[in-house]
Amino acid sequence: MGFVLAFGVVSMLADVVYEGARAITGPYLATLGATAVMVGFITGIGEAVALVLRLGTGPLADRTRKYWPLTIAGYALTIVAVPLLALANSLWQAAALVITERFGKAVRTPARDTMLSHAGTAMGRGKAFAIHEALDQSGALVGPLLVGLAVGVSGYQLGFGILAVPGAFALVAVLLLRRAVPAPEHYDEQAAQARSRQEGGQTRAALPARFWWYSAFTAASMFGFSTFGVISFHLEVQKVLPSALIPVTYAVSMGAAALAALGSGALYDRVGLRGLLIVLPLTAAVPFLSFATAPGLVWAGAVVWGTALGIHESTLRAAVTDLVPAARRGTGYGIFTAIYGLAWLAGSTIIGALYTESRTGLIVFTVATQLLALAVFIPLARSVGTQLQAK
Repeated sequence: MGFVLAFGVVSMLADVVYEGARAITGPYLATLGATAVMVGFITGIGEAVALVLRLGTGPLADRTRKYWPLTIAGYALTIVAVPLLALANSLWQAAALVITERFGKAVRTPARDTMLSHAGTAMGRGKAFAIHEALDQSGALVGPLLVGLAVGVSGYQLGFGILAVPGAFALVAVLLLRRAVPAPEHYDEQAAQARSRQEGGQTRAALPARFWWYSAFTAASMFGFSTFGVISFHLEVQKVLPSALIPVTYAVSMGAAALAALGSGALYDRVGLRGLLIVLPLTAAVPFLSFATAPGLVWAGAVVWGTALGIHESTLRAAVTDLVPAARRGTGYGIFTAIYGLAWLAGSTIIGALYTESRTGLIVFTVATQLLALAVFIPLARSVGTQLQAK
């Protein structure tokens, strides 16, 4: 528990940095000449980089077991890239820094999640990932508020530049945690036994069919989930809210995500994968609310979007641990998040295009993707049910 809480503090400080930046990325890119499609593509490719490149960093973590060096390097990339956005003077410079920040997340996350999965063995993995995500999202609540204040005082440059301060604290915190707990895999006897079998020359187990069905279910849901970049672009160009309030809507989303992570984590530990289905109607409701022009609906959309994101980023990660062999967790996380990221990239680009061309088409597209996800969930539920009966 102490390790999970401490890692939550590290992630909280890092989230102040990159979630603060994400709160104003859409409007900032708009000031540099980006269209809605470009914002959707840039933010989508950023998320894809953060997720797809884990196809390499996940197996790398499994193979080298250099969990701490990968984690620290990833945090360092993010902490350097974000404040540099204050100095960008063209769209493509800003886009490159947005993508670099997401690359840092790709480097660190499989190694970090593997360490958290070890710590969650005794306390329940849904609970471990939920507590970590709740602390993580508390930083995502503070960051946008800090940035919103800075933007209100002196514009976007100060908004990005001020994030260098919590970034420095995050880097110090992760270095101290690494010194205190150099080998978190010792928390997990199952992983230690799997490692011994692997070292003894046994072939690593293949990823099971239920893992692939689960990845397909998540991909279908994320295909219809807008990035906040497109939502914030809408709020800026339609003048739904003042620019300084747009980061506050993101802060509201992050607060909702933190609470959703705690609730969905507890639900997952109690009822398993069925508890994840709640994410589908939440995602389907987003375009009705977040792309409205009435401020009240937009604020409600911020809560709904954040709740769905909190479930995606906490409990969906926890479930991967229960669907793959212990010796292949890093690889499992890498493949899962790569599929997740490609779906989000494609979907966010389509949503950006539909936003310009047809709001009705955007709504139909979103609802259809969630119905597809529900259809994919049925064979997944049967596969997991068969496994439980066999046990």
